[in-house]
Amino acid sequence: MAYDGFAVAATVKELNDRLLMGSISKVAQPEKDELLLSIKKDRKLLRLLISADPSLPMLRLKEEGELSKPTAPSFCMSLRKHIGGGRIVRVYQPGSELSKEGLERIIVFEIEHMDELGDTGIKRLSCELMGKYSNIILLREDGTIIDSIRHVGMLTSSVREVLPGRSYFIPDQSKKADPRSLRREGALAFKERITEAQQSLRKAIYMSITGFSPIMAEELCVRAGLDPDISVRDLSEEQYESLFSAFSSLMDMVEAGEFSPNIIYEGDKCVEFSAIHLSCMEFEGYSEVCYEGMSEVISRYYEERSKAGRIRSWSEDIRHVLKQLTERCAKKLELQEQQYADSEKLDKYRVYGELLNTYGYELKGGEKELVCENYYDEGRLITIPLDTQLSARDNAKRYFERYQKLKRTREALDIQIEESRQSLYHLESLSQALSMAENEGDLEAIRKEMQQSGYIGSHSGKDKKRRTEPASEPLHFVSSDGIDIYVGRNNFQNEYLSFTFAAPNDWWFHAKGVAGSHVIAKTGARELPDRTCLEAAALAAYYSRAGSEPKVEVDYVIKKELRRVPKAAPGYVIYHTNYSVVIEPRGKI
Repeated sequence: MAYDGFAVAATVKELNDRLLMGSISKVAQPEKDELLLSIKKDRKLLRLLISADPSLPMLRLKEEGELSKPTAPSFCMSLRKHIGGGRIVRVYQPGSELSKEGLERIIVFEIEHMDELGDTGIKRLSCELMGKYSNIILLREDGTIIDSIRHVGMLTSSVREVLPGRSYFIPDQSKKADPRSLRREGALAFKERITEAQQSLRKAIYMSITGFSPIMAEELCVRAGLDPDISVRDLSEEQYESLFSAFSSLMDMVEAGEFSPNIIYEGDKCVEFSAIHLSCMEFEGYSEVCYEGMSEVISRYYEERSKAGRIRSWSEDIRHVLKQLTERCAKKLELQEQQYADSEKLDKYRVYGELLNTYGYELKGGEKELVCENYYDEGRLITIPLDTQLSARDNAKRYFERYQKLKRTREALDIQIEESRQSLYHLESLSQALSMAENEGDLEAIRKEMQQSGYIGSHSGKDKKRRTEPASEPLHFVSSDGIDIYVGRNNFQNEYLSFTFAAPNDWWFHAKGVAGSHVIAKTGARELPDRTCLEAAALAAYYSRAGSEPKVEVDYVIKKELRRVPKAAPGYVIYHTNYSVVIEPRGKI
């Protein structure tokens, strides 16, 4: 996540464009580490959310806000007293000093406010978005702390106390250079600062210059045409000049406010966000979606992250049960296959018995073995171990009994191994469906299937009052030829798509030999175009247990060739005539 100085700078630009000269009409504190300011400007009401949560620090504009709690915390009351009704006259990003602009992960609001005596003064609200050190601090014009959302005493931090009455300062960043100042000082100062760190170029940049995250340091290297992992000691003068030129261009963009807020997706999963276009993330399978402002980027990014976290939390019970059942089933199958391999000796015992019945008359009794011709193997000699206490007939009977026992075992194992393989496949398909779940409705469908299969009891799972969200619909794509393609999220959807939704002449796709989604290409009376076939196959490969492999074999068949398996798990099908293609998995068309 690149919530660095550049993302903060883009946020500051958006706030200046939309909030400057707006008045604070309401202050609320919906959570312990969160503020919600209602701001009126040009007859519009805007809401500003400021979070100092160590795990999720952010500042963004939002459409709607939570209601205030009946009892406001003391910090909320201080804000209402000192800035309630105030007007925002400046929003800026400080550097190493509060009064100077820089690229710190801090946003400062200067608010013009009238005190009890009717005198107009300036208050500052410093929003520090710095991970576990995040805080929201209310200041007087001279920098004295009035109050903060999190008090920090000497026992908590030996670097800086954040308590009422203390002087506010930005923690010493002497090890890092302010990028605006560094740009003004020129290429030589830039080179000296970078070469102080005897590390890779990427690490030297983000460890030496304020506001640079690892991803932005890599982006700077890529824009300069340099390998991010090269050692700073190996850079030539020409390469340093190229690096400084790219650095200057980045700073020009910040000064001019030329941002392009975006989110980077890998397939349908967001993996990064940034205030500028990231050339270093231009990989196959990755895509960039741009937005108007950083608030929308942060809202969407954290909403998806939060949603994924909630789904993972809600599904923990299912995940745990599936892991245990899968491990147990895999171990059981391994033992059964080992038993099956041992049972392959049965033919040997049958041959021993038949040869003893044929040549046993030669034995006089008490022999340890019989050496005779094996007429099943072109007359080659064979040695048959004997029990010295038994006659030839009884030895033959003993071998026939072993043969019959192993034969019964093998026949039972044929059935048991097939059942175990189907159970393991079913459990893996449930795990695949769990990875595609988007809401509690999807999880409820998986729980229902597990209950029907006897994996969990009817009352297993978490609080049922939360299960009000309907299950997601199958994924829908449109091929380059304009043909609708549908992808099942779970086994119930797979069953529905394959045997209810699909027409007889539609095409069905599935990754070969692994659990995965059923994919339907709704061709109807049309022939299946080659391009659509490859796109549907790529989706079937991606939404399968083999989706992370470089190449996956996918079977495809016309729907009317599919057959249900009686008493099998939902979505389990068989087919005898099919085509196959080996393709690279892709989650988008």
